[in-house]
Amino acid sequence: MNNKKLLGAGLSRRDFLRASGVVAGGSLLAGFSSGPLIAAERVIRIGYVSPQTGPLAPFAAADAYIIESLASVLRNSITVGGQRCRLEVIVKDSQSNPNRAAEVANELILEDGVDLMLVSSTPETTNPVSDQCEINEVPCISTVAPWQPWFFTRGGKLDEGFEWTYHFFWGLEDVIATYTAMWGGMASNQVIGGLFPNDGDGNAWGDAKLGFPPVLAQKGFQLVDPGRFQSLTDDFSAQISAFKKAEAQIVTGVVIPPDLTTFWTQARQQGFQPKAMSVGKALLFPSAVESLGTAGHNLSTEIWWSPSHPFSSSLNGLSAQQLAERYTQATGKQWTQPLGFVHALFELAVDILQRTEEVGNPQATRDALLKTELNTMVGPVSWKNGPVKNVAKTPLVSGQWRLGGPFTYDLVITSNQTAPQIPLGGEMQAITYGS
Repeated sequence: MNNKKLLGAGLSRRDFLRASGVVAGGSLLAGFSSGPLIAAERVIRIGYVSPQTGPLAPFAAADAYIIESLASVLRNSITVGGQRCRLEVIVKDSQSNPNRAAEVANELILEDGVDLMLVSSTPETTNPVSDQCEINEVPCISTVAPWQPWFFTRGGKLDEGFEWTYHFFWGLEDVIATYTAMWGGMASNQVIGGLFPNDGDGNAWGDAKLGFPPVLAQKGFQLVDPGRFQSLTDDFSAQISAFKKAEAQIVTGVVIPPDLTTFWTQARQQGFQPKAMSVGKALLFPSAVESLGTAGHNLSTEIWWSPSHPFSSSLNGLSAQQLAERYTQATGKQWTQPLGFVHALFELAVDILQRTEEVGNPQATRDALLKTELNTMVGPVSWKNGPVKNVAKTPLVSGQWRLGGPFTYDLVITSNQTAPQIPLGGEMQAITYGS
C-alpha cells in the first residue's frame, strides 16, 4: 500500500491509520459488551479514560457503578444512522498521570479504533486525552475540569478553538462568584490565603490575568499568594507563615486530597485558625473530609452536583436524588459529585451517537455533537452559546461539610446566588475551634 498516496489523496489522519491497518479491529475489553461477536455486526466503540488509581482516584470512585447501571439500560446496543449496532465501552485508567492518560488515549484511538472518546476528572486527565483526540481527529467529550485550564492550557484561541474536542463544566468565573458570595455570608477582614499547586488547575486558578487574583481584587479582597508548590509536599510551613503574617481569615485554592490533609493538620498545629477554608478538588469528597476527623466541620467547597439539584437523566429518568440513593443502596457508599457528571457524560455520548447520520464517520459524529440540546443529570448541555465554541457551561453553587446525617459528614448548600434554581440547605457558618 502506498501510504504517501493515501495521505496525498486527502484522507484524514484517522482514515490513513485505518487504511494502513494501524487501528486494530479485534476483540475488546468492553464495559457494555458480552458474548461472541457476530461476523456482520457493526460495533460502536466508546473509549473512556479516568483516574481510577493514584491520588486522583476519588474522582473515579463512581465509574464502575455508572457503567454497570447504564449497561442494563442500553443492553449493549445502540441505533446509529438507522442501523442497530453493538455498543462497547472500553475503560482505561490514567493512574492519575498525564503521560499515562495520553498513552491510553492513543491505545484507544490507534489500537481499539473508538468512535467517540469520553474523559473525566482534572486537567491532568482531560487535557492529554483531548490533545490526542485533536491530533488524531477523533470526537471527544470531556468534563470535571474548569474550562479555562482545559482550553487555554492546551493552546486554545478564543477566535478559533478546537475542531474535535469539546468540554462541559463550569469556569473559574463561576467558582470565584460562588465562593465570594458564600464568604459574604459571614464577617471577615477579606484577606485570603491562596493554595495553588504547580499543576494545570493551580496555575489556572492562580493566574494573574485569568485566575482568581484580578477578580478578587475587583471584589475588594486581598489575596496572599506565597507561590506554587509541588503536589504531595510534606511541609506547608511557608504558606502557613505567610497567611498568619497577613492575618488571612479565609483560605482558598485547589489541591489534591493528601495535600489538604497535610495543610490543615499543620495549620492547626501551628495555630493558624481561619474563619473559612474553601478549597476545590480535595474538599469535593467525603473521604477526604472524614480523614480530618471532627476538624473537617464547616470546611467549604464548590458544589457542581448534589441530590438536591433539580435535574434528571435523559437515559433512565432518574432524578438526582434517586441516582444518589441508588448509588448508596448498591455500594454502601456516600454519593460524590462526579457521580452526576459521569452519568451525564454517558447520556451525552448516547444522545450524540443516536443522532449521528453515518455509522463510523467521525465528522458525522462531530456534527451531531455540535447540534446537542440535551437535558441531563447535571442540567441542560449545549455547545451553541458557551464562552468559546468548545465549551458548554453547567451551573455551580457552593456549601459546607457538616457533621451529622446518615454518614459522618453531609455536604450542605449554603450559597446559590449563582444558580438560584438549586435550593439552599443552610446558612454559611464560620469554622469553630476547640479550646
